[in-house]
Amino acid sequence: MPNLVSDEQLSHTIENMMIEQNLRGMQSLYAHQLTGTYLRAARSLFNAKQTVLIGTGFAVKQTFETDGPVGAIALYNALIALGKQPILVCGNPLYTALKNDFNCFELPLNNFVDAMAFSKTALADLKPDCVLSIERPGLCHGNKYYNMRGIDISADCGCFDFFVSQAPCPTVAIGDGGNEIGMGNLSQYMSELSITPSLTCCDELLLADVSNWAAYGLIAFLSRWHNQDLLANINTLGILQYLSERGSVDGVTQQNELTEDGLHATHGQQLIARLRQLSGVANQNEDLQ
Repeated sequence: MPNLVSDEQLSHTIENMMIEQNLRGMQSLYAHQLTGTYLRAARSLFNAKQTVLIGTGFAVKQTFETDGPVGAIALYNALIALGKQPILVCGNPLYTALKNDFNCFELPLNNFVDAMAFSKTALADLKPDCVLSIERPGLCHGNKYYNMRGIDISADCGCFDFFVSQAPCPTVAIGDGGNEIGMGNLSQYMSELSITPSLTCCDELLLADVSNWAAYGLIAFLSRWHNQDLLANINTLGILQYLSERGSVDGVTQQNELTEDGLHATHGQQLIARLRQLSGVANQNEDLQ
């Protein structure tokens, strides 16, 4: 069965789908973007021959929040299925939580003074074909990190910003509030949002109501182009359970529960079901049965 919509139409649909709840005002920011963000970002992943760095992990109450790592793990698994070499880049305690089950690279915490040199050395060693950030805190004014409540969390953060800004390859960043890496692309438009905006820019910025969801939008394109239903393998509740057992908290409620930004896992599951239909892969698989 042929695809029902073009890649450009699919991207436009996904871009609007990702911000339809408008939980933190991302619709107002999207109005300032050139359409096709998800398509262009997915092409960077598709074209990556080998190594893809995936930075994630947002510090909350001396641990990490569920938004970011769920999408990062889903994307990691999809890239592995396609024969690529993803590496999860994060600081503790997330690094320790994931390192036994995933290929990980550790970011030192509260090390801004040495962060530029550290990042350049790491990029030279790891040789990424694409660098992606999903719900990583981005440097704000004064080279500090702030959470959604305006609290300085710099002491608990590793610096992934320079991995993005100094990368010799395409860079993609995902955010849902304004204080994440990549949001520097739109920082001049954030005066109406109650947020201390990140100033770190990227090549392609993806907006979403929940950052995890943007990863599913990218996987939808990879599924379509590889004629492989990679979305069907994403177990959002299972990933949330895995992270919860290792100390995660919901970034909004700050509780150790199986939710993301205060929302039940069913929201992400329903989004994945819609993406499978839109991308055409689910229909193709059903035709083969």
